[in-house]
Amino acid sequence: MNRQSTLCYIEKDGKYLMLHRVVKKNDVNKDKWIGVGGHFEYAESPEECLLREVKEETGYTLTSWKYRGIVTFVYGEDVVEYMSLYTADGFTGDPIECDEGILEWVEKEKIKDLNLWEGDKIFFRLMDEEEEFFSLKLVYNKSDVLEYVALNGKPMELFDVIDEDGNKTGQVKERGVAHRDGTLHSTVHIWIVRPNQESGYDVLLQKRSECKDSNPGAYDISSAGHVSAGDELMQEKISFSLSEHTEDSLKRNFMENHSVTMNAVPYIFIENRWTSKI
Repeated sequence: MNRQSTLCYIEKDGKYLMLHRVVKKNDVNKDKWIGVGGHFEYAESPEECLLREVKEETGYTLTSWKYRGIVTFVYGEDVVEYMSLYTADGFTGDPIECDEGILEWVEKEKIKDLNLWEGDKIFFRLMDEEEEFFSLKLVYNKSDVLEYVALNGKPMELFDVIDEDGNKTGQVKERGVAHRDGTLHSTVHIWIVRPNQESGYDVLLQKRSECKDSNPGAYDISSAGHVSAGDELMQEKISFSLSEHTEDSLKRNFMENHSVTMNAVPYIFIENRWTSKI
């Protein structure tokens, strides 16, 4: 079922007007916090739908708004929705009660603490960073877990969220959101060494690119990279064996940073280590 809708986040005094969807039964947004908006009526333009839905749900008449992007929302095998995403910073009128949930003004820095769709955190990040008009595709399974994300047609990295013991929590986050929130996730680190006659060995270091989103320009270990969502960590530390998926991640991240393949390079697993630092 393909549908078209609008979604708007009204701004005032550093806050967004959020709708807590706690009223409707059989609601795909049940208990989630979202913006206001709704589905197109026959022959409506996105702006006509926006103005009508905001008026119906809040009582406000918008006087200033910005078209921020298109969000393709895919849920399971049954729901595909194309959402026109807006922010608005001007309105008139008096508020009314909404028959779809509870309206509340929430400080922008506290939005991430609400029960949001994980993909909504991505477009909040893009809006905060003043990203120009964008196309964002979000694919969820029926457990509300992100399975695929693409920004302007390019896939984005997804990470499994882990707890302090290194166990997966069942949550999946996009790279930028995970880094911004300080969320624990897994990486693979590779140290490249060679023997010498003086100190015993040399260690190959890399200088991180200035465009990296964490520690730009810093000297770092030889090679490293994130473990993608769905890949597994090493299960048998004692035997020093690598799981198939982790070995693939290790080799992939090595070859992305160096012109040497790992097929001919001996390597050994040292340990799993968990840290809250990114």
